[in-house]
Amino acid sequence: MELKAISLTLHILSAVIWVGGMFFAYIILRPVAGQQLDAPIRLTLWVGIFKKFFPFVWLSVLLLPLTGYNLMFANWNGFSAAPIYVHLMNGLGSAMILIYMHVFFAPYKQLSRAVAAEDWPTGGKKLNQIRILIALNLALGLVVISLAALGRYSSILI
Repeated sequence: MELKAISLTLHILSAVIWVGGMFFAYIILRPVAGQQLDAPIRLTLWVGIFKKFFPFVWLSVLLLPLTGYNLMFANWNGFSAAPIYVHLMNGLGSAMILIYMHVFFAPYKQLSRAVAAEDWPTGGKKLNQIRILIALNLALGLVVISLAALGRYSSILI
């Protein structure tokens, strides 16, 4: 199989897993867990969910830039000839990666420690920080996906 086809497939799958996971967690799971579970159970559940989800996000964080740059060089020989939607995807995707890394290394680690210590008020504050950052990353991810889908078809983005 051609490297370009492999890159495109891995790029799309990585985006679907990361953004789709955020969509499910934020739009579907979060409201139900918030309504039905007391803080100790809810916070412990979220630590477990993040522990299972974040390795897939790390894989996406590695694959998206690698495959994206491979596709950019294969299609346009680099940044200079790439259309504006590709530059926008690159910038927004980079911001998403930085936001994710902050979530992982700061509030998620603090949430995990708070839950282990049964410090539910601190855990709740850290989960709320994660909620806000995931909402931002979800919005950015949906914009990036829209750019990917519509970019080559929009005369202002070409």
